[in-house]
Amino acid sequence: MGYAQLVIGPAGSGKSTYCSSLYQHCETVRRTVHVVNLDPAAENFNYPVAMDIRELISLDDVMEELGLGPNGGLMYCMEHLEDSLDDWLSEELENYLDDDYLVFDCPGQIELFTHVPVLRNFVEHLKRKNFNVCVVYLLDSQFMTDVAKYISGCLASLSAMVQLELPHVNILTKMDLVKNKKDIEDYLNPEASILLSDLNQHMAPQFAELNKALAQLVDDFSMVNFIPLDLRKESSIQYVLSVIDNCIQYGEDADVKVRDFDPEEDD
Repeated sequence: MGYAQLVIGPAGSGKSTYCSSLYQHCETVRRTVHVVNLDPAAENFNYPVAMDIRELISLDDVMEELGLGPNGGLMYCMEHLEDSLDDWLSEELENYLDDDYLVFDCPGQIELFTHVPVLRNFVEHLKRKNFNVCVVYLLDSQFMTDVAKYISGCLASLSAMVQLELPHVNILTKMDLVKNKKDIEDYLNPEASILLSDLNQHMAPQFAELNKALAQLVDDFSMVNFIPLDLRKESSIQYVLSVIDNCIQYGEDADVKVRDFDPEEDD
C-alpha cells in the first residue's frame, strides 16, 4: 500500500513552500518522501521533483499552440492529465514501491477542487492503485484579518471535502507573518456565534440573514478547523505531518523491531 498527500489551496497559500519544507524536514529525520509537481505552469522548485506533469504537457505550449489564456490553458492541461491517467500516470507510479510516500503539489485554481471532476478522478485512480490519500488544504493566515475572506476560505475547504470525499486536514500557513497570534485563536476552531458577530460588524444590515446562514453552515458540518503551521519550527512541521500520517494510517502496518540487549552468556 502506498501513501499520498494531495496539497491544494488557493493561489499564493504556500503550497510549494509547504512541499519544500516537508521534504527538507523528512530528509533531516531520514524519512523518504517523493514530491510530485502537478502544476503545468510551475518553473522553479526548491525540492527534487520525482514526477513532473510538464513532461506530459506544459502550460506555455498549450497557450502558444491553442491561443488560450492562463486559466483556460491550465484547465486544458489538467483535463489532458485526466485523459492520461491510465497511460502516463500509471507508468510513472510503477517506479514506486508499495510503501512509498508521495506528495502532490497541485495548482491553485480553485475550480479544480470545488466543482471540476479532474482531481476527484485523479484521486480515484490513486486509490485503485492502492494508495491511501489525504487532502491537505492550505489557507493563508492573512485571511484571518478579514472575516469575509475567512468565511470564503472555510466554504472552499468544505466544498473540497464534499467534492473529493477524502480524509481532510486544513492548515493555516505563514504563521511566522502573524504579529499577534491571539487574534486568530478563535478562528482555528470556528464557532457560529463568533463568525456571525464578526460578519455583522463588517457588513451592511441587509446581509444579516445571509451571514447567519453562512455561519450556521460552517457550524452544522463541524468539519472545518485549522492547524497553524510555522515553518520556522521543526516541531510545528512534525505535528502537522503526524496528523496527516494518522489520517492515512501511515506506519500502522510496519513491523515492530525488537532488539535483545541482554549480554550473551559466556561459555
